[in-house]
Amino acid sequence: MSSAPSRADPRPPPSESSDSDSRDEEGWSDAEEDEEETQEVISLLDDRVFPDVLSMLAHCKDKHGFDFLGVRQRLQLDFHGCVKLVNFIRQRVHEGLPVTEDISWSDIDQEQYLKPVLDDDAVILGLFDLPELKPAEVQGAGGDNAVLVDDLLKRNTELQEELARVKAQFDSYRVAVQQTLDERWGDVDQAEAESAAAKAGKGKGVEKKDESQYYWESYAGADIHETMLKDTVRTDAYRDFIYNNKQLFAGKTVLDIGCGTGILSMFCARAGAAKVIAVDASAIITKAQENVFHNNLSSVITCVHGKIEEVALPVDEVDVIVSEWMGYCLLFEAMLPSVLYARDRYLKPDGLLVPSHANLWIAPVADPQYVADNVSFWRDVYGFDMRAMQAGIYDEARVLSWPLSSSSTSSSSPSPPQPLSLFSSENNTTTIPGAPSAFKLLDLYHTQTADLSFTAPFATALARDIDALDGFLIWFDMFFSPTRDDSRSAVELTSMADEWARADPQNRVAFTTGPHGKDTHWKQGLLLCKPPKSSEEAAEDGTSVTALKKGSEIKGEVTFSIPKDHARGLSIKVSWNGNKGQTWALS
Repeated sequence: MSSAPSRADPRPPPSESSDSDSRDEEGWSDAEEDEEETQEVISLLDDRVFPDVLSMLAHCKDKHGFDFLGVRQRLQLDFHGCVKLVNFIRQRVHEGLPVTEDISWSDIDQEQYLKPVLDDDAVILGLFDLPELKPAEVQGAGGDNAVLVDDLLKRNTELQEELARVKAQFDSYRVAVQQTLDERWGDVDQAEAESAAAKAGKGKGVEKKDESQYYWESYAGADIHETMLKDTVRTDAYRDFIYNNKQLFAGKTVLDIGCGTGILSMFCARAGAAKVIAVDASAIITKAQENVFHNNLSSVITCVHGKIEEVALPVDEVDVIVSEWMGYCLLFEAMLPSVLYARDRYLKPDGLLVPSHANLWIAPVADPQYVADNVSFWRDVYGFDMRAMQAGIYDEARVLSWPLSSSSTSSSSPSPPQPLSLFSSENNTTTIPGAPSAFKLLDLYHTQTADLSFTAPFATALARDIDALDGFLIWFDMFFSPTRDDSRSAVELTSMADEWARADPQNRVAFTTGPHGKDTHWKQGLLLCKPPKSSEEAAEDGTSVTALKKGSEIKGEVTFSIPKDHARGLSIKVSWNGNKGQTWALS
């Protein structure tokens, strides 16, 4: 929209409409001038009204002894600083508080003073008309100069501190971004150096790439973390224990190992932790830093990129270690040794581990329909024999949610949670025909890395007749104890998660990954047994191909070990009833 012509503007020659147009334009111009003339500048210190800001400020100085321009000059205020000063003064007057010239920068340096106290405050608009600031060094002498120097030094200190905070945040962000870029595109210098070394030495002396690198890389994306966060059994357990036991975290230093998105660290911070150190070797740590920042927890949570065995933490010891280290069949991925290292290196003698205990369970399975659908299926695929696809089917552990009802009769919906006693009941018609057996307890306060490769006994009896033992199912229970006192935590080999937690529901938390509980992302590990031999082959080696009757005992040992060629893999061997045994790989 063009502006209306002023009275000094030349007029066009008269025309038929010139009179009316001229009258309209003059009316519009007069209206604008009227608006400008009615603009009122209300005094900062009383109710008087002035035509401009400078005359109002002169009044405040003469009548009230308050030199606005002097304060502005002393504090070296820019436009935004002057806005804060105006609103600070108006707020003081509104609250009936005195206004003096000994205002300091710290008094007005608050975001709330950027919001006008008086709507459409003409003083703020008039700030553009104020005279320019003079250089600070030419101001006054004596006492006035001393006050100015003191204020400037104080302001300088505040700015230095703010600059240090911003610089630290920027450095952390820059390092995180660089690490992400290095992992995504590789470090050119490092790649060239390694290539040159390989050519010079033909591979001799070149450091072997970390065989666990694929593990860290697998946790860099969002999908796997989304799966874990949406596992409400898992995430709710950590949240409930931390929030229900805030007294254990308030004012404490917490170490979160394998922090991922930072969810556990943020739980601890919200529970009152004084300091949380979140460590992860995966590039997901950059996302964790952003999550922490966006939730205003950067002052509590420090994110550290690297392996816990290699990074330098900003503290010598911690009060609590929290970690979600569990893998399939509990020990797959071999993350627990890192937690045990941190326990011995950083945890105070009376410190807390979250979670504190775990136990492993094994149960027999019998489901002919599952075998038909997933094994025998390959013998007749649209009339073709594809037995080649069966290769390794009995050598590898399968991770799945095992149905309690036979696949021939079960619905697509998951089975509702059931009591563990169901499997030993005479009314048991499930695909788990005998009572589960707990075979290993890990007390994380005392467990050593060497204890994670073990052989342990198990025993069960069938609650019903079965045509054949189709395999074994393995799962684990987790326990969160609010105390490290063995007599009070009372976690035993055969402790069941739901029963143990019910003994102290206000403080204890526990969950199961078994088929009788709510589904988790860990599911269960299925170990399919090789089919019985023919009667002639069985007669030669003394094995039996007969069906098993109710009350029959299945007794043996379970062995967990780490494959030599796969440091984060898991080898599971089950030996039972004297002459039967089989080994499965989880990789």
